[in-house]
Amino acid sequence: MNNYTNKNRLNWDERVALHVASEFYDLDTFKAGGNSLKSLECEELGDVSGETLLHLQCHFGMDTLSWARRGAIVTGVDFSEQAITQAKALALEQNHNAQFIACDIYELPRHLRGEFDIVFTSYGVLCWLGDLSRWAQIIASFLKPGGRFYIVDSHPTGNLFDEESKGAFSVRYSYFNIGPERYESDVSYTDSASKLKNTVTYEWSHSLGKIVNAVLEAGLQLQFLHEFTFAGYWKLPWMEQGTDGWWRLPNGDTRIPFLFSLMAIRAQIP
Repeated sequence: MNNYTNKNRLNWDERVALHVASEFYDLDTFKAGGNSLKSLECEELGDVSGETLLHLQCHFGMDTLSWARRGAIVTGVDFSEQAITQAKALALEQNHNAQFIACDIYELPRHLRGEFDIVFTSYGVLCWLGDLSRWAQIIASFLKPGGRFYIVDSHPTGNLFDEESKGAFSVRYSYFNIGPERYESDVSYTDSASKLKNTVTYEWSHSLGKIVNAVLEAGLQLQFLHEFTFAGYWKLPWMEQGTDGWWRLPNGDTRIPFLFSLMAIRAQIP
């Protein structure tokens, strides 16, 4: 696991500068008061004013600080030192009293104490985690009684298809975890033309059942599981972006889920 994590960390450390400068993240608009959160998580989590929020896999902190702008008391965690350095600088520049911690998610109990009203994570996070049982246990350990865990991420079914196919669905990836799968690419998912030097990453597939069961086995109580026929980014070449910012299959095709969201709570102490 450490070798896989170290390879992924090197790759993500290098991505930070590219992402900060990219149109994809549009940091200038954020600095001018913009909100990097999507409508889905804002609607489903609702009012967070005055609540403590722990953001796992926070990258360089834009979403974390967007929650702060909505009134939350935020702590962000990411395994990339470069990302956390940028997040701290951004928080200082924007005058937000946010805490950021650089560590692997599985080592977080060694670096952080306390319990939170909300644990939040989103968009492209689960594929970097090899042990969902341990992940869910750590989440549960950081929730106050009655606290909420919320995730929105790519739906495992929508992850099956070959993103290089030409207008036809072709299953390329496994629905079940046969990982880690080794990938090699010298580009990131943003608009940057710069090439990465650390090109190797390792990713895991997780079925929806495995995700839900990990949360339940950690002692959390499921509040909802929602599935959506749109994606947060250009997932397949023939998808089209709507005026609401979401990407969908053309001609009203709603056969396939591309996102899911889940909320669970830690039970109140009797």
